[in-house]
Amino acid sequence: MVSIINEIVVRERLAGLWRGVGPSLARTVPGVGLYFTSVSWIKSCGLENVLPNGVHSLVVGGVARGFAGTLLIPFTVVKTRFESCQYNYSGVLSAVRNIVKTEGLKGLTAGLGPTLVRDVPYSGLYLLFYDQLKKRFGDNTRGQVVAGLLSGMMASLITHPADVVKTRMQLEYKGSSAVTAVRDIYRRSPKGILGLSEFYRGLTPRMIRRTLMTALAWTVYERLSKNVGLK
Repeated sequence: MVSIINEIVVRERLAGLWRGVGPSLARTVPGVGLYFTSVSWIKSCGLENVLPNGVHSLVVGGVARGFAGTLLIPFTVVKTRFESCQYNYSGVLSAVRNIVKTEGLKGLTAGLGPTLVRDVPYSGLYLLFYDQLKKRFGDNTRGQVVAGLLSGMMASLITHPADVVKTRMQLEYKGSSAVTAVRDIYRRSPKGILGLSEFYRGLTPRMIRRTLMTALAWTVYERLSKNVGLK
């Protein structure tokens, strides 16, 4: 990861480390709002009364993330392309126009399947781990932060292969199926243990980003929920 950071700084200076921050905010800010709004609504439906605790957490986290992820997939596509060096979009709207012009509306949903395969289990597993770890570390700010960090690490490790497939489909395999992308990624992997190393490329930076972001979001959500009487 350090060598990649050095390469980006040499090629693009420090500004290169913030490539894609615009579309990232355009996706993340409304995405967080949609996700937690969905979480609150689903929890209010009383599913915890009919589902076991673990299953309830998986359903709430997964359904909420699936809803938000599907609505915001165009911004995910634009964000991924902004962060690569393969496209020279001048802004989010120009990127959307360019994608629609060259690839049609389908281009704005590239990688939706792998995105949901990544995000739905990630959020479901995250909430499952988070709820269980809070019982161990305490339902206070410190306990929530620790539970959030550990949950993010475990969920990221499990779902990272889907993130690799999603990214490759949005950059290299535009218009191809997820099966084609998986097959080609596997063929590129050094045939070591199970030959899956290529599916874990970029795990460290993703784990750091997702873990910190999700832990922070959930800690703020928990505090706000208690302060306004949602819990």
